[in-house]
Amino acid sequence: MKKSFPLFALLGALCAGLFAAPSSAKDTEHKHKGGPNGGRLFGQVQPHAEFLVQKDRTVAISFYDEAMKLVPVGAQTATLVAETKAGKTKIEFERKGNALVSKGTLPEGDGYNLVLQFKQAAEAKPQNFRFKFETHDCGECRRMEYACTCDH
Repeated sequence: MKKSFPLFALLGALCAGLFAAPSSAKDTEHKHKGGPNGGRLFGQVQPHAEFLVQKDRTVAISFYDEAMKLVPVGAQTATLVAETKAGKTKIEFERKGNALVSKGTLPEGDGYNLVLQFKQAAEAKPQNFRFKFETHDCGECRRMEYACTCDH
């Protein structure tokens, strides 16, 4: 029995390490940056695009350079498809000031998928992004869940 105690103590210490809190700042970093206005930032798009749902459920997409300075809308276009239980809703965008703004509103409720398609120019290959639209606040980063920057 005396020989097995050190083995059990070692196994216990190893298991405890698996469930311990992160020990470094790197472990608690966010998985991606958020937009400067609290929206979801698409860093894969150049310039970067922030998808922000307004209180009236319209969507504004603003563009930013690497230093997160606002970039005027150029030839970019966007289309959004909301995939709800009731079916698919396609939403077009138009240029308004320094943003692309949806011509319609998001369907009521949340918990459904959104498919956002960007084109940098009319002849450019589209980039598609699929994500879940959830409006409750994340307990960690305090952003709406669709724009959450936490790694969970």
